Amino acid sequence: MKLLITFLVLLGCSFANTAFAREEFSLWLDALKQEAISVGITEQTATDTISRVQLLPNIIKLDRSQPEFISPFLDYYQRRVDALKIKRGREMLANHAILLNQVEMQYGVPKEILVAFWGMETNYGRFQGNIDMLSALATLAYDGRRSSFFRNQLMDAMRMIDADHADAEELVGSWAGAFGNMQFMPTTFMTYAVDGDGDNKIDVVNSTADAFASAANYLSQVGWRKGEPAMMEVQLPANFDWQVAQYNLRKSVEEWAAMGVRPMQPTYLLSNITPKERLINANKLKAKKSKTALHQITYKKEAVKNLQSNQTASISSFKSTLPNVAGHVAIVLPQGWRGPAFMIFDNFDAVMDWNRSVNYALSVVQLANRINGKPPILGGQFAEVGALSFQQMIALQTELNKNGFDAGEPDGFPGLRTQEAVRAFQLSQRLPADGYASPNIFNYLKISQ
Repeated sequence: MKLLITFLVLLGCSFANTAFAREEFSLWLDALKQEAISVGITEQTATDTISRVQLLPNIIKLDRSQPEFISPFLDYYQRRVDALKIKRGREMLANHAILLNQVEMQYGVPKEILVAFWGMETNYGRFQGNIDMLSALATLAYDGRRSSFFRNQLMDAMRMIDADHADAEELVGSWAGAFGNMQFMPTTFMTYAVDGDGDNKIDVVNSTADAFASAANYLSQVGWRKGEPAMMEVQLPANFDWQVAQYNLRKSVEEWAAMGVRPMQPTYLLSNITPKERLINANKLKAKKSKTALHQITYKKEAVKNLQSNQTASISSFKSTLPNVAGHVAIVLPQGWRGPAFMIFDNFDAVMDWNRSVNYALSVVQLANRINGKPPILGGQFAEVGALSFQQMIALQTELNKNGFDAGEPDGFPGLRTQEAVRAFQLSQRLPADGYASPNIFNYLKISQ
């Protein structure tokens, strides 16, 4: 009986909280409507928009669990870039060859990159989303984590309606408010969308010509450099200083080459895996059930020494050279020092402008490479498995701050500041300073207290 009473009380509280949230949301919408009218949106559009908007609590949960930021890179990549997606990408490249060649000639963005974005965003137009876009944007603007960003997106969605680019009842897309073949946000649409088929209408939902041209215009405008690469997988030398592998730490290609960085080659896989490494890899998979064991495996000094000695042996087999580009480039380790390593160029920044996730950007470029017939990712066989949850990431950030390693305000996402804090902690413990906020680091930080 007590359990039943407790359940009913909790249920009543839940309903009360939901009702209160919806009442507050309604008041917030009234204020938003007045703001929209004050910045030039017509009263009819503002009224129609606000009248159809609903609070979508599940959207907030999705915002807290974005796989681009909390999944290990290789898991994220392999779930999104499979043989079927590569095959279909090549088919789409052939089917739309004339149009894509025209767009590439006009904007300087490779057709493989455009097709890769298309594949990553909507599986080549098949899944453009079915969530009411205005409600999703309003919910995220009300939520508070990135309220200013989504408030602006909602305003631009209303401007799209005012400009007759869309009808309110037809605006459906992803949970984050992106829509169309390329999943443009409203502000991106208003800034970069163009009429690619010459019908005097911009329709990124139904017109592939408009979608391709708009995507190419966007990438071109944010800095895509014609004829240059975006990313390539590389092999790092045994004595590599892991702390210099940072997105914002740029050097010339010549400087990286002088440090022993080379393009990844298949010969590394064929000649440099020892029986001991195979055992480590097998133990690593078993260690999913024991975070302590995983910690012990990853930081075992003998394993580190063994892996690095084999990296040194592999460098002599490289015959190709790094690209000759004018800009400065960086090395990134999306899954830590034991995962794959990538050299990123200026064009990678343009891809990151589209989506601020390194996992996403690497996956787009690698999908483009695979569509274009280039080899798969070769490194990372011994990468650490598992990832921290949103709440664990907050706990890690809190623990780092408490111990004097400034991770900023805990937000559950492993941004650059958190990476710096992890790197500083790793250096203090004489660990490979890759800045990777991993389960190992979470456990090591707890164990070391």
